[in-house]
Amino acid sequence: MDYSHRKVSKKIRIVDAQGNAVANKEISVKQTNHKFLFGCGGFVFMPYIMSQDEEMSKKFANIPGFQLPSVEQLKKVTDSWLEIFNYATLPFYWGNFEPEEGKPMTDLSMKMAKYLQSQNVKIKGHPLCWHTVCAPWLLKYDNKTIFEKQLARIDREVSGFKGVIDMWDVINEVVIMPVFDKYDNAITRICKEKGRVPLVKAVFDEAHAMNPDAVLLLNDFNTSEKYEHLIEECLDAGVPISAIGIQSHQHQGYWGREKLEEILSRYERFGLPIHFTENTLISGEIMPAYIEDLNDWQVESWPSTPEGEERQAREVEEMYRILFSHPQVEAITSWDYKDGAWLKAPSGFLRLDDTKKPSYYTLKKLIREEWWTDEKAVTDAEGYVTVSAFKGEYEIEADGKTAAAELVDDSDLTITLS
Repeated sequence: MDYSHRKVSKKIRIVDAQGNAVANKEISVKQTNHKFLFGCGGFVFMPYIMSQDEEMSKKFANIPGFQLPSVEQLKKVTDSWLEIFNYATLPFYWGNFEPEEGKPMTDLSMKMAKYLQSQNVKIKGHPLCWHTVCAPWLLKYDNKTIFEKQLARIDREVSGFKGVIDMWDVINEVVIMPVFDKYDNAITRICKEKGRVPLVKAVFDEAHAMNPDAVLLLNDFNTSEKYEHLIEECLDAGVPISAIGIQSHQHQGYWGREKLEEILSRYERFGLPIHFTENTLISGEIMPAYIEDLNDWQVESWPSTPEGEERQAREVEEMYRILFSHPQVEAITSWDYKDGAWLKAPSGFLRLDDTKKPSYYTLKKLIREEWWTDEKAVTDAEGYVTVSAFKGEYEIEADGKTAAAELVDDSDLTITLS
């Protein structure tokens, strides 16, 4: 596969603190981060952050039959997450984030986000508007008030987290939103009244007004022509969509190359970045094909199997290679880091006992070895060196002196070692 668009050929001049050329010297070029967003759900960071907060830990200690794992156990999990990924999706489901009106869990979410930011991880909030996991207290209001509170919620989160979280799934699963009939909810009510496109435009405009530099995604599990038409209508209406989000929960079996390439072909025509936002591949028994709504598959346990784990690793490798080779794909987010997270599915890179599955090592080898640059080169008499490297952040070193650099395009660069 062709990954040339993921690399740069960079002519770099190395100078010392006085501006003199570092001539005829061996330098090391060590990658520290990818430009590409290799992501995973950041949900495992929630118990880790909570375990370090005395007040929160006490609350959990009072729950009968519940025991929060030790800080050491939790850190082992989060550290292994950080060994692979540079991009996290954090939960902002309204019903969980603000279970009681006026009492949002802003403090916990900010602590998680700032910790991830300190680890050089880019963060996305998910989602600002969705009919599922919606705040039940909204139902006591009329539609006009619900809509006003939805916009106020966007104002609060997007402006409040600006500079820490500058990427959002603005609205989630709009294709099904106005016809969703599993249960009554406030967002379906206002979507029915306003229509899909007017609601999308309203929430995107509000998010953009709060943070004009934010990356704003439309996100959906429906990858059919219905989603394609919705995007077309939204763009015609002037909705400021930054990227197209595609969910790929493959509980009923791996999509395969043909379907992946068909979906890429369908959505590349918009000329927007494509993010695979929620990817799951199963390492156990595949969910039966007759299940229409994945949430209807309710089981007591869903074990991972040795055969399933080997299959999952193969599928992870093929899918990532296909997506990484496509120029418009800018992000891939695996949804579950650990098994048992959603629907008890064996969809993680870690088993229930926190041991690593073959898919963990497969993905780490791709991201941190095959698609990673760690090389040595020798400068010429004028301090120049040409480096071929995967786009990202680097540490340049010679004679014990270092400098940070971003290698993201082919323009010439001068680096001062100190």
